[in-house]
Amino acid sequence: MFGLIPRAVWSRTLGPHLDDKGRMPVQHNCLLLERLDDPAPGSPAAGLPAPRLVLLETGTGNKLDPASAAIFDLEDRPDGSGPRSILDALHEADCRPEDIGAVVVSHLHFDHAGGLTRLPRAGETPDWTGPASGMAGKRPDHGVKLTFPSATVHTQAREWHDALNNTSVMTRTYFRDHLEPVRGLVRAAESPPPFAPGLVPLRDQAPAAPVERRATEILPGIRVFLVPGHTWGQQATLFTDEAGRTVVFTPDVMPTAWHVGQAYSLGYDVEPYTSMISRRWFLSEAADRGWTLLLDHEPGNPFRRAERTSSGWFDLHEAGDLGGGPIGGATGAHAPAV
Repeated sequence: MFGLIPRAVWSRTLGPHLDDKGRMPVQHNCLLLERLDDPAPGSPAAGLPAPRLVLLETGTGNKLDPASAAIFDLEDRPDGSGPRSILDALHEADCRPEDIGAVVVSHLHFDHAGGLTRLPRAGETPDWTGPASGMAGKRPDHGVKLTFPSATVHTQAREWHDALNNTSVMTRTYFRDHLEPVRGLVRAAESPPPFAPGLVPLRDQAPAAPVERRATEILPGIRVFLVPGHTWGQQATLFTDEAGRTVVFTPDVMPTAWHVGQAYSLGYDVEPYTSMISRRWFLSEAADRGWTLLLDHEPGNPFRRAERTSSGWFDLHEAGDLGGGPIGGATGAHAPAV
């Protein structure tokens, strides 16, 4: 979870939070957005679909076998019937999955996009049958249903390509049972990269083009922009809430507040150096623009604001919840810290 950072360093702050297996607590945070206004007539966004309910991220879902769920100590449902999932979180928010009009995922790893599909209920016919996801050995084929049958799925074109080809450091993180069933629902954006292809930026180099020129409006009022490093096609999602705050759903460039350090990149990032560069310009933008960040794996209050320090880096400070708060704890879990 901290890549090249030695345990002697990160354990100074994280040590008390580890369990008896050396795992740190994380959440699979998801956010449910409800549209308040339709796009203005004649505006560029007026031609885009404008679903009333949009979901950011879906967590792991409910398809993992017990052995795989135990690896991550996934939070159980109160009745012990399996891992807590986005279905439980939406039920608590009085929202039916069928009413979600669009789902935006930062990237397609199982802990962000696994909830795109679910296990069929008794009497239901699967929408797709094929290899079952899991980390604890090969499993028999199984059938799955679309969790959000009315929703389009929004990701980056590069991410979709890499997911289908399993272009990843981890061999078991892109799974067919949350990818193949949504093929016809995917709307792939092609946002400009922060740096020109082939350029290796300096450690403190900023992108030449501002975020506004690199962001893609995928739905009215909702923009995405590339934040590469963890995956090449990883995206952040930006929108304005009813209080006028600019909120940015922050992907695995900084999964928790413990990852604010410049070199605190995940060991399974496809390009740790790129993650480090992305973290710098991302935090710089957040501090200068007053963004409210929602960290995708933060186990406590996920909302943060970035502030420049006298040392030339950044601190994160807790920020208040949005209206209604996040769908907290869509899947509670422990991730190995070493």
